[in-house]
Amino acid sequence: MVRRIDGPTRIPVPGGKVIDEYVGRVNSGDEQLSIAHMVAPPGWEEPAQTPEFAEYTLVLKGSVIVEHAGGTTVVEAGQAFVSEPGEKIRYSSGPSGAEYVAVCLPAFSPDTANRDE
Repeated sequence: MVRRIDGPTRIPVPGGKVIDEYVGRVNSGDEQLSIAHMVAPPGWEEPAQTPEFAEYTLVLKGSVIVEHAGGTTVVEAGQAFVSEPGEKIRYSSGPSGAEYVAVCLPAFSPDTANRDE
């Protein structure tokens, strides 16, 4: 069955980052995966998390900085990265901010992101 999704649901988050979920628990009711377009301002950062889902991220503009057990990886526009379930990670944006698309398997949920307080 084909389902057209007419637009995203904007998910409010602190720190000036914008999340527009196209597919996922909030916008389409899908729990198997989520697809979201995100825009983060320069200097944005979020707490570390140990998600129960895999995240596949394609950076469209700017850069995303990923802190992980192996060090820090800077992912520039035109590059992608994958984080595996159970891996402790922390995201932030580079000096020009970041625009990116994230796909999570299973779908993103605040309850399964396991963010540090």
